[in-house]
Amino acid sequence: MLLYPAGFSFASLKSDLSKAMSQDGASQFQEVIRQELELSVKKELEKILTTASSHEFEHTKKDLDGFRKLFHRFLQEKGPSVDWGKIQRPPEDSIQPYEKIKARGLPDNISSVLNKLVVVKLNGGLGTSMGCKGPKSLIGVRNENTFLDLTVQQIEHLNKTYNTDVPLVLMNSFNTDEDTKKILQKYNHCRVKIYTFNQSRYPRINKESLLPVAKDVSYSGENTEAWYPPGHGDIYASFYNSGLLDTFIGEGKEYIFVSNIDNLGATVDLYILNHLMNPPNGKRCEFVMEVTNKTRADVKGGTLTQYEGKLRLVEIAQVPKAHVDEFKSVSKFKIFNTNNLWISLGAVKRLQEQNAIDMEIIVNPKTLDGGLNVIQLETAVGAAIKSFENSLGINVPRSRFLPVKTTSDLLLVMSNLYSLNAGSLTMSEKREFPTVPLVKLGSSFTKVQDYLRRFESIPDMLELDHLTVSGDVTFGKNVSLKGTVIIIANHGDRIDIPPGAVLENKIVSGNLRILDH
Repeated sequence: MLLYPAGFSFASLKSDLSKAMSQDGASQFQEVIRQELELSVKKELEKILTTASSHEFEHTKKDLDGFRKLFHRFLQEKGPSVDWGKIQRPPEDSIQPYEKIKARGLPDNISSVLNKLVVVKLNGGLGTSMGCKGPKSLIGVRNENTFLDLTVQQIEHLNKTYNTDVPLVLMNSFNTDEDTKKILQKYNHCRVKIYTFNQSRYPRINKESLLPVAKDVSYSGENTEAWYPPGHGDIYASFYNSGLLDTFIGEGKEYIFVSNIDNLGATVDLYILNHLMNPPNGKRCEFVMEVTNKTRADVKGGTLTQYEGKLRLVEIAQVPKAHVDEFKSVSKFKIFNTNNLWISLGAVKRLQEQNAIDMEIIVNPKTLDGGLNVIQLETAVGAAIKSFENSLGINVPRSRFLPVKTTSDLLLVMSNLYSLNAGSLTMSEKREFPTVPLVKLGSSFTKVQDYLRRFESIPDMLELDHLTVSGDVTFGKNVSLKGTVIIIANHGDRIDIPPGAVLENKIVSGNLRILDH
């Protein structure tokens, strides 16, 4: 189907089209349409730029130029971004087991190695999916500590222990920047230098016309939904444009460790850092991706493959429909990307200046509050692995992937399954097996506020394998859950698990109310 932009005129294209149709019919016709569309988008973006104030002009221009490049690629690309026939399993030596990296031990000069590192946390997301306003990183996850508190504690502990100066950098979005900066004042006396930079701000485009929805640069009032942060793949351009990349290179820093701020397992690993700085073969990696073994819960996660002689991240959205089941197979694709990445600063600078960072475009359809269908064009940070030289995957323990996306995840990290030390969570030694229980809390628990109201205290879960809770259920103090526990309150019923209850391999259903008298 061909899409015609607003202001499209057949008359103005008559001569072009007659040439096109005589040369190569449809493909030439489509090329003319594409050029017209690019011109229309360019004009719309120029109109938007004229509404920017003098202090907004420079960064708005950079954002809109970045969007134009992405939009151009979006129009050029045809069909699926991967040819399934070319996908191969990565060679054995391209994904190293963590145990092998750890077995090398640590050098005496680990402090000087640490001083080459910058920690970058992806902090662009809001807590809306968990019913919270503001940045997700400000949600309390353990002993009233937020994701950001725990991150600062971890890095401060490193700096104090090894007498180093590892800085923390937050990549904010326009959604999270203001609230995050307000809270940063409380860390002024911590032994961590904290920097921030902003992701780009791109215009959403109308699904039908493919023209920007925004009419000016503001993002309040009716323009609130007109803009979006274009995924974490934007880190390379935004980091470079912020000036921080050059600053850190000037200070002698060599690598960034990038991870999602809601992954509580993504702590600085000295063994991986040592492997980067002191490679056994003398050849440094420019990009290391931490992967971990898939479970049934991870079948949709992006996986590392060998493609045209290079390591390549393949996401489920890129897989032709006929091969989706094969992609999800735990036996063929055994690992997935944790989004814990170690990247050479020098390589980012080189590739950015050569315009050589190649990431697949993710087309993300959305419906705005007023019912308008739009699309936003995004990229993912890990997809750039194929642009770097001497890339490597490291198969890390599952403990390095502890994301908190839902209140089910939150219940796990708040429980006695984990102990907290200097901002880092570790599995309790009292748990006899290292796997994490499978927890599924129903829709009554989706919002953090509702979830907290339903637990008088977090249950003992040391011996739990599986918990499913559905409907109007509350938990009293000092409840203990063991084995497989399923609690289902049907519509109109309510179940109160009494204080001190021990549920082991139990199914609870129906109605159970504890009333005070």
